[in-house]
Amino acid sequence: MTKPDKRQMKSAARLYAVQALFQMESSGQTAETIKVEFENHRFGATYEGDEMAEGNATLFRELIENAVNYQAEIDQLTDRALVAKWPIARIDPTLRALFRAAGAEMAHSKTPPKVVIVEFVDVAKAFFPDGKESKFVNAVLDHMAREARPNDF
Repeated sequence: MTKPDKRQMKSAARLYAVQALFQMESSGQTAETIKVEFENHRFGATYEGDEMAEGNATLFRELIENAVNYQAEIDQLTDRALVAKWPIARIDPTLRALFRAAGAEMAHSKTPPKVVIVEFVDVAKAFFPDGKESKFVNAVLDHMAREARPNDF
């Protein structure tokens, strides 16, 4: 397999961050345990003949740490972007993990919000190939971005 480029590695890190945050919530494992597991056993590993992408470990760690450290702030930002009857606690756990990872990057990095939106819409498509959720993710992330980084619009 050819060596992945920096963009592919960042995209993979975002996907892994969503998986890791989902796993943390469902299993109760700590951020440190999850980071070690993913970096040692998932990045570039082969499962059932499929080679997993190599992730950007620095971005992966930043997303996990910021999603955990700023979870209340990110969840509130997400809640304001969701329809009033659907607080973050009521949405699909995979989407919740996605919004936390995207919120962590959007609110606590220099990545342009439009890049964050496109990247995490792609992550949504990976988890929900029928497309309905990706439109929902796009709308919520757009709302979050306009609140978190209004000067970028």
